[in-house]
Amino acid sequence: MIKAIVGANWGDEGKGKITDMLAKEADIVVRFQGGANAGHTIVNNYGKFALHTLPSGVFYSHIVSVIGNGVALNIPVLFKELNELTSKGVPMPKILISDRAQMVMPYHILFDKYEEERLGGKSFGSTKSGIAPFYSDKYAKTGFQVHELFDDDALRTKLAEVCDTKNVLLEHLYHKPLLDPEELYAELMEYKKMVEPYVCDTALYLWNALKEGKEILLEGQLGTLKDPDHGIYPMVTSSSTLASYGAIGAGVPPYEIKKIITVNKAYSSAVGAGEFVSEIFGDEAEELRRRGGDGGEYGATTGRPRRVGWYDCVASKYGCRLQGTTDVAFTVLDVLGYLDEIPVCVAYDIDGEITKEFPTTCLLAKAKPVIEKLPGWKCDIRGIKNYEELPENCRRYIEFIEKEIGFPITMISNGPGRDDIIYRESPIKAGF
Repeated sequence: MIKAIVGANWGDEGKGKITDMLAKEADIVVRFQGGANAGHTIVNNYGKFALHTLPSGVFYSHIVSVIGNGVALNIPVLFKELNELTSKGVPMPKILISDRAQMVMPYHILFDKYEEERLGGKSFGSTKSGIAPFYSDKYAKTGFQVHELFDDDALRTKLAEVCDTKNVLLEHLYHKPLLDPEELYAELMEYKKMVEPYVCDTALYLWNALKEGKEILLEGQLGTLKDPDHGIYPMVTSSSTLASYGAIGAGVPPYEIKKIITVNKAYSSAVGAGEFVSEIFGDEAEELRRRGGDGGEYGATTGRPRRVGWYDCVASKYGCRLQGTTDVAFTVLDVLGYLDEIPVCVAYDIDGEITKEFPTTCLLAKAKPVIEKLPGWKCDIRGIKNYEELPENCRRYIEFIEKEIGFPITMISNGPGRDDIIYRESPIKAGF
């Protein structure tokens, strides 16, 4: 059986914690898309960690962690993460890397930086991790899959051809130093040494695991609103963030994905540019940012302050629908305990028309939030294990949002730790 853990919104919803928590009952955790441009923060008995490429099951000795073919694989970053884990006392995890995963090349990171510089004030807010150039090359069919490291003559020939093309852009568009194919080849040989013990046909491995009745978790990066097809285009990522892409990015049958756990924050946050209707600013935003998450709302990859806002029912309903949600995991609810009243965006006002449906980007730019205020609970809810023990106004907040989005909230996170979770039987059936 396969469960997918994905995000409802802009990313930063707390997927790492939910994966880490559910991995206890799983056999395999798979990263199926994205690269090191976003991170998952996890707090457990070993300490606090920000993972960027490794799946969030790496803290369990019984888990096999798989880097799927859909991942933008930055090999030095992956092994830097592994070294950081083991240096803090985490046992070396069992890792498998798809032979079809494509590699983030050193020049992808350079091109990402150069393009953001060139765009100036019109930039996309990239993390400069090389992701957009990587996916551009992947779909232009000039990328490098991991297995190509093991065919020396073909690798040298292809590197020379790719460098010829890239150097035209470097010379005439960016006015930067040219690439040397021999230097790149030497670097790739270092990559080969790192990955060689872990490379295999991971899609076949997962197929056999399914036949043996193993439990598999698919772990997504970012969230619905960063999907290149269904998100706030063009301020999106370059790979699909939807659970349905898990079948492609991991190489598993789509019919095996039985549960889709969509992680949704009790308020909103985002890193990077793009439309964000319920965003707040000034002192109000700074207080929420400071109190938020574990140690505040700052990007796990960049460290930059996240944009924050109130819960957006319109965006979340849309995000859950596109994911095919069976269960909502509602996170960081404990953060809101300081508020007398909690604003919630229940609809959008677009040129005087009120809508509860999420529009395309050009209309989204005109949208103003329609706010409804709910009474706060004004106390600390950390440590509570049973839903009925939550303050009445806290339960009202959860149930109000559940009704607005139409998807069942079955898990509630009320603290940063692995065990800070409340399981709930929702009375609402998923809205599909």
